[in-house]
Amino acid sequence: MTGKKEKASEKREKRLQEISLLRTIPYSDHQRWWSEETIAVVTGANRGIGFEIAKQLAGHGLTVILTSRDTSVGIEAAKVLQEGGFNVDVHQLDILHEESISEFTKWIKEKYDGVDILVNNAGVNYNLVSGNSMEYAKQMIETNYFGTKNMIKAMIPLMRPSAAGARIVNVSSRLGKLNGRRSRIEDEALREKLSNLETLSEDLIDNMVSTFLQQVEADTWQSGGWPQKFTDYAVSKLAVNLYSMLMAKQLSERPEGEKIYINCYCPGWVRTAMTSWSGNVSAEHAADTGVWLALLPNEAVTGKLFAERRELKV
Repeated sequence: MTGKKEKASEKREKRLQEISLLRTIPYSDHQRWWSEETIAVVTGANRGIGFEIAKQLAGHGLTVILTSRDTSVGIEAAKVLQEGGFNVDVHQLDILHEESISEFTKWIKEKYDGVDILVNNAGVNYNLVSGNSMEYAKQMIETNYFGTKNMIKAMIPLMRPSAAGARIVNVSSRLGKLNGRRSRIEDEALREKLSNLETLSEDLIDNMVSTFLQQVEADTWQSGGWPQKFTDYAVSKLAVNLYSMLMAKQLSERPEGEKIYINCYCPGWVRTAMTSWSGNVSAEHAADTGVWLALLPNEAVTGKLFAERRELKV
């Protein structure tokens, strides 16, 4: 077992080195579809992965809107980037509250007349390392799934038409897979419906998380066929991945010039406050795939889950 872990660690380290090298290669002029006029919104960007995504996007010359649940913390985070010469604005946003989302969308419409990129980074995880308590399952689902979904719905009408297409990137997890090695939906009939784009629907996803929360309330979730590790987090991220697939299908029907591409990615086990600094990936590396997806040059990649710039199967 130790040998397998060592090999996996070596493989991950090699891939991170490859990505570090890729990041040193600048985008060519014909690849750069963006400019300083391109507006990118990053939620939960006052620290950790979100802050690093905001920093890297701004470093590529975009105008970045850094959002934070806490106004003063957000202002301080934005100030750090502004003092570094980056074009960064800031606004309060709590994705758990519809009035906060509404106020934010009104502000960004009035000030910027729309957005080009949305990075849904805001999220929570209350179970660390070996814990699997369901004490905060409701908050987990409401934040990671419903909060993300509500942001997508609010931002889509504000996404500006362009030849390159607007972009939505959801920070998710490889734990949110239907047939994952460490996470799996055991209900075969449900798994089949969720994996088929013809039967996948928003109601089906909502009913899945509702059933899970009902079983948590009744303390029967352990026999419900849910993932047995980081269960509430895995279910919340599975819902995000599935909703992204569903939205990709719907948004693909938009005419050329009005396309919106939506993808998810797993940043890995990152050294941030969310993991109590126990992760094995830096925030800088963790942000890379999200930034890469946001800036993909004229490639109609949509409805996918990635990790370390490689596609994973949901």
